Amino acid sequence: MSTFPTARAVRTTPEGLLWEPSARWVRGLKGDVTVVDSRHPVLVWEPDVPVPLYAFPRAEVREDLLCPAKNPPTGTHTGSRIFYDLEADGETVENAAWTFPAADLADHIAFEWFRRVGRGLDHWYEEEEEIFIHPRDPHKRVDAIPSSRHVVVQIDGTVVADTRRPVLLFETGLPTRYYIPREDVRLDLLEPTDHSTGCPYKGTARYWSWRAGADVPPNIVWSYPDPLPAVGAVRGLLAFFNEAVGIIVDGEPQERPVTPFTPMLSSPSPE
Repeated sequence: MSTFPTARAVRTTPEGLLWEPSARWVRGLKGDVTVVDSRHPVLVWEPDVPVPLYAFPRAEVREDLLCPAKNPPTGTHTGSRIFYDLEADGETVENAAWTFPAADLADHIAFEWFRRVGRGLDHWYEEEEEIFIHPRDPHKRVDAIPSSRHVVVQIDGTVVADTRRPVLLFETGLPTRYYIPREDVRLDLLEPTDHSTGCPYKGTARYWSWRAGADVPPNIVWSYPDPLPAVGAVRGLLAFFNEAVGIIVDGEPQERPVTPFTPMLSSPSPE
């Protein structure tokens, strides 16, 4: 009989890495080629990086597709010195993989994710579900809860949304996001853009910009037309960046939070 741990089983390396074993079956593909097929992955958090990545036992990686990197970016990934180029699906991807300098992880290989950094493996799966951008943090919650709060959104002094039937999305480490039915949003004041982003917790978002321009940054409104099942309540609803608009909840103006998104919202420069 094994004792299931009751506390977070995260381990720390002298290099400042945090890591813990994961029970998920993880696969990574480049095109149609399966490069990683692992039932013993570990999650790794690098210093000052808020999201984790996976590293895999060498035996669960197609090492025959890897060769020593021709131009290794020495010093990146917490001082890693061993990098690999990937040759798969008729393409060579430079610095697609690496080994962390920590003794605990010396027998593991980590990979870049294409949709996060523009190179690396194209598709990732946890069990039978495709995931995007980065692995999901098992210590992070994302809850979408219908509410009857009165939410008003203002942009440049104009009321853009007014609802008493929002869905509040609570995501660890981020401010509450207020998702609003389309019927309660002045869509005539917004302009759809071709911008999109992916989230491993919510899905793929499409965006709108403030039609009037002024000093309002682009892509300030987003929606998930086909969200992941865990947050299905936000399907088709619109949310606004709290960091750059005025939000009033039950008559109380909300402070504009400072988040990792604040720098990109600090000016109206185009995408």
